Amino acid sequence: MEPDELLREGILGIVSNQMQTNTPPETNETYKRLLRMDYDDEDARKLIGQCVAFEFFEIIKYQKTFDEKRYISNLKNLPKEPFEN
Repeated sequence: MEPDELLREGILGIVSNQMQTNTPPETNETYKRLLRMDYDDEDARKLIGQCVAFEFFEIIKYQKTFDEKRYISNLKNLPKEPFEN
């Protein structure tokens, strides 16, 4: 498997884990909202994954800590692209 495929699978695994554990609950709320907006399962999970990837980028590139408040804010703003709050 290519590195980008591994990363994508890892991110989608995090999304699935968040949904199964309902942690944070905003992940499931966002997923359901996106489905109501006519996104299919795969696209909804990928959009949520963008928020996970954004947090990874902030942690790795800028040595920031995970910002749950920013993460939840970005979830609530989907389908808009995640951004620094």
